[in-house]
Parts: sequence; C-alpha cells; structure tokens
Amino acid sequence: MLININRNKLHEMQNSWYTWRNNASTTTMVLLSFAFACFTGLMAQVTLAVPWSPVLITFQTFAALLAGVFLGSRYGGLSMILYTLLGIAGMPWFTNMNHGLEFIFQASGGYIIGFIFAAVFIGYVFDHYVNARKPIQCVVLMLIANFVCIYIPGLIGLYHAMLVKTGTPLSIGQLLFMGLVPFIVGDLIKIAIASGITTSILPKEE
Repeated sequence: MLININRNKLHEMQNSWYTWRNNASTTTMVLLSFAFACFTGLMAQVTLAVPWSPVLITFQTFAALLAGVFLGSRYGGLSMILYTLLGIAGMPWFTNMNHGLEFIFQASGGYIIGFIFAAVFIGYVFDHYVNARKPIQCVVLMLIANFVCIYIPGLIGLYHAMLVKTGTPLSIGQLLFMGLVPFIVGDLIKIAIASGITTSILPKEE
C-alpha cells in the first residue's frame, strides 16, 4: 500500500513538471534556457587534461543532455545556442574561461556545436515518445546523443583544427585516439547519472 502511494506521488511529481513546463511563458523558458547556458559554462570549467589530446575532459556534455531533458527540443537547443553565441560574443565560459569566435575553430569547437544537436535530439525524442523515457531506452538515446550528435561534429572540428595547426591530416586511428577514446569512460559515467535523473523526473505515461 505504501509503495503504491509513493508511486502515485512520484507520477504526480513527474506529470507536474511537464504540465508546468508546457504552460510556462516564453519569457520563463528563455530565462531557463539562459540558466542552462550558464550551467553549461560552469561545467566547462570542470576540466581534466589528457596528455596526448588538445581536447579537455569536461562536464559540458552532462549539461547539454540535461538541457534537452528539462527544457525539451526547442528550448534545450536554445540554451546550447545561447551558450555558443554568447561565448563567441565574449562571455568567458568556454573551457578554461576562453571565449571568442576563434575558439570554435580550435580543437574543442566542434563539440560545442554538437551540444546543440544533442539537446535538440534528446528533447524531441523524450517529448514525443513516451517509451523512450523508460530506463533502457533512455540509456540508449543518451548514448546516441553523446556519441553521434556530439562526437561527429566534434571529431570533424578536431580534424580540421589539427590540419590547420600541423598541415598534416590525422588518420582515423589518430583522430579517434585524440578525440574519442580518452573520453569514453567519463562519458559513460555522465550518461549513467543523466539517465538516472531523466527516468526520475519524466513521466512514463501520458
């Protein structure tokens, strides 16, 4: 009996978030988008260097995934667009307090573009497909968002940046060793945390 009551309360809490978000004003959602952009900028400062890669390990991917979860595709994507554009405009919240258009063309720039795709993808799927909010499906979608939406533009940007810097194109093996392999374990941990949060807050039925 107690378990059923707790489950009912959980369902009410989950549905209340969607109801509130769907009824929120445009101004409120834009402000929340900016708040997530700020959160992403904060997570960008949590870094760990990899000796053989110019790309730092950060928690930005965690923020991008949650932006789609909490804000949906439109405003989740907006939050990452704000993060990107304001950083280009001079807000020092890229990794190591960097900013400016030139950063987008450096080794990490492509991953930032990928955050936009990841937030839009996650938000769209979770908003339109109820079954996607279940634990296993949620993890699969997080993996796709992380390793496809973020890493494809990220690796393209890294390849271009290293080509401009060294004049020598990277092989596929070198590119993956620099831009993917060092981050797999950390990404899996972030995905596990983000998936746990997602399955806790999103309703499993309409």
